Amino acid sequence: MQEQTKKDIYYSKVMLFGEYSIILGSMGLTIPYSHFNGELKFINSDSYTNLTFAKNSNKQLQELFDYIASLKEQKVLLADLNTEGLANDLKKGLYFESSIPEGYGLGSSGALVAALYNSYANNRIDAHINISDKELFELKKIFAQIESFYHGTSSGIDPLICYLKHPIVLENAHHISSVGIPRQDILNEDAIFLLDAETTGKTAPLVKQFMDKVSDPGFKKLIDTQLIPTTNRCISSMLSGQLNDMFHSLKELSNFQLNYFKEMIPEPIQAFWEEGFSTELYTLKLCGSGGGGFFLGFTRNYSAAKAYFATKGKEIIPVYQEV
Repeated sequence: MQEQTKKDIYYSKVMLFGEYSIILGSMGLTIPYSHFNGELKFINSDSYTNLTFAKNSNKQLQELFDYIASLKEQKVLLADLNTEGLANDLKKGLYFESSIPEGYGLGSSGALVAALYNSYANNRIDAHINISDKELFELKKIFAQIESFYHGTSSGIDPLICYLKHPIVLENAHHISSVGIPRQDILNEDAIFLLDAETTGKTAPLVKQFMDKVSDPGFKKLIDTQLIPTTNRCISSMLSGQLNDMFHSLKELSNFQLNYFKEMIPEPIQAFWEEGFSTELYTLKLCGSGGGGFFLGFTRNYSAAKAYFATKGKEIIPVYQEV
């Protein structure tokens, strides 16, 4: 592995809109979140990570390597990876030092996949401001294949945002682009925050459960006629700076998720979810696959929302705020 530099630190991600629906063709909007991050290191190097964590990480990396090596042996591995170099580094104690909590919807596996690709891909596609659509989709396919080891099914978006370190919008099945979020309609108290369910979620079984439900024509129709259009409106409104419209569509999206994705929302969070509707102080939605971990909140009065959650013994973590 090459010598580590600052650019080899990979941020977590927050998918603002598109979880689950992106699998079936909706738009998706994802931003990097530098508060949590990770990087490849070697055991016994200058590190604050405890030895048990490092050894467990090394073991998990070995399992991922076995999966990658199997794909290469079958001649179906999409990335040209230096598997020999990776194998040697694993023997030397390679691990992923990370502050990204696993099972929290922040892309811990995505950051790892991005880091591995950056360090071990031959003829890699570099992340740069003028990256082409063709290159973006090539990366997305490569990342989806590797990350599927963790989730069974992967869109590749999580590792892609971790690799690019810039907000991206998936507009349709053929177009991904880097974007900026307009600020002209953002008020001083507008904010996006994380709410901790204080339990972890398992992505793979939840994605499988969702795909099983989609096989029901009635549920599939709800996704096509309600979830996907509402998700797309949220993204289009945010990217055009129309936050009043975005918050209106967001409430529809939040209500849909509460009604049809209940198994992905722990009961204590369901209570906060409903209180958001009744107080009109904030709106909650899934952050990633759900089941536990973080949930995403949007508010136009961050100070009041923060004070409200404090009275409930909960601290919210800002993702994006103007205060």
